[in-house]
Amino acid sequence: MSKPKKEAVGAGPDPAELPPRAKRRTPDSRREQILEAAILHFAEFGFEGGTQGLATRLGVTQPLIYRYFRSKDDLIKAVYDRVFIGGWRNEWTALVTDRTKPLRKRLIEFYLAYTEVIFQREWLLIYLHSSIKGLDIHRWWHAFVEEHIISMICDELRGEVRDRGSITPDEIEAYWLFHGGITYYGFRREIYRAPPRIPLDVFVTRSVDSLLSGYAGGGGEFASQL
Repeated sequence: MSKPKKEAVGAGPDPAELPPRAKRRTPDSRREQILEAAILHFAEFGFEGGTQGLATRLGVTQPLIYRYFRSKDDLIKAVYDRVFIGGWRNEWTALVTDRTKPLRKRLIEFYLAYTEVIFQREWLLIYLHSSIKGLDIHRWWHAFVEEHIISMICDELRGEVRDRGSITPDEIEAYWLFHGGITYYGFRREIYRAPPRIPLDVFVTRSVDSLLSGYAGGGGEFASQL
């Protein structure tokens, strides 16, 4: 009877049977991983404290995060650029300023496209947390909206009544009221879980009609022609 062969001392498992080693992430891939996790983390927990919770979420050390983002403020700016500026579509400007179409149609199309982007839960939560905390995200976005939406649409409203004079502070504030009302629809639906009584497309259409009617001095004739 033959004796069983002894295994060589120190012999390990057959390399062919080992699972493949995970590939080391490239710097760009690691930075993207951290950024995507930060978006979810800040949306869920806000901006209190440092980045230790984010590091735990990722299963990495805190110093590793700071190899890719110099500071927490640098990371917050990257989140803003991705979530807010990254969501903006350049074609929206062309849509709003295309005077071959009635203004009413342009505004409805714009706000239906715009709300499809900003009514994401992460977007709204980051906006809410940043405003409560008084972070720059809120101020950056406020300035961006005033330049790229409020002033542009006020100018289009002026064009419709053939008045190309300077836009007044009263007009800016009145349009903020309209714009904020549409944004609040998203907070009610996505954050406060208070379902609006009418669908978004109906709400946007009625809001635009109300805006145009009011801008015309309370008459419906102007709005019906736009």
